[in-house]
Amino acid sequence: MPLRIAVATCSVLPEPDLDQELLLAALRDEGAEASMAAWDDDGVEWGDFDLCVIRSTWNYYHALDAFLAWAERVASLTRLCNPLATVQWNAHKRYLRALAEAGAPVVPTRWLDRASSPDALADAARAVGFPLVIKPAVSAASFGTVRLDDAAGLEGARTHVAAMLARPSIDEIMVQPYQRSVEGWGERSLVWIDGALSHAIRKSPRFGGQAEQVSGVSVPIAEDERAVAEEILRRAPTGLLYARVDLARDPEGRPRLMELELLEPSLFLAQHPPSLRALAAATVRRARA
Repeated sequence: MPLRIAVATCSVLPEPDLDQELLLAALRDEGAEASMAAWDDDGVEWGDFDLCVIRSTWNYYHALDAFLAWAERVASLTRLCNPLATVQWNAHKRYLRALAEAGAPVVPTRWLDRASSPDALADAARAVGFPLVIKPAVSAASFGTVRLDDAAGLEGARTHVAAMLARPSIDEIMVQPYQRSVEGWGERSLVWIDGALSHAIRKSPRFGGQAEQVSGVSVPIAEDERAVAEEILRRAPTGLLYARVDLARDPEGRPRLMELELLEPSLFLAQHPPSLRALAAATVRRARA
């Protein structure tokens, strides 16, 4: 019998997954029986699959506890990629705090929570400077991410922060300096597959409600970006099938980590076809193991 591989998605995709059909076809070319399966569909028999690879579960941040419970259940029934411990570590952006405390070059971040004082946002803004970016610590597709250009917008930003913290899955808010390099050099997403960096793409700044804009072809990986990405990945959980390291250059021109995406990142497989073949082959090898 052919290997059965579930490509995990969600019942209603908030935006198209441009990797989806490419990956399904590549897995089938490797001899596997591959099909989409929604994590939030109670009718899926996950134990019928030899492996489940998480790809477009892009609504998980609305129900984080339910999603993590799903991941734990699937991991008890079949092989999960990325592994359960990685999913648990990466689903909340507190991993950025852990990486920064370990000495990794992370974009400077101030953290607010439900117990923070009413003046905490203004204090954080003074610390990081304007313009700044406000992000929920549980999010996908830039949900709830806003840019604040000056102190005149603080009152509206406080209302936004309060609304985000009122959501059950969001217990912390991040305040970071806006990296102006994303407007020129761009945010660089470095894709890592099965133990090695594969390719990179350039992304434009994206805030809540905006469509993603990325380069139509892969871009070269600068040596300092490669060094930072490899340093970050050495500090990440082991056993990764895939990863995406999102970097921006700080005012001194040094690459800084914005996000380490180990859960459900777009991998921009169309921009670098060898990465598609590598991902499919590595997925099938794990299903056979």
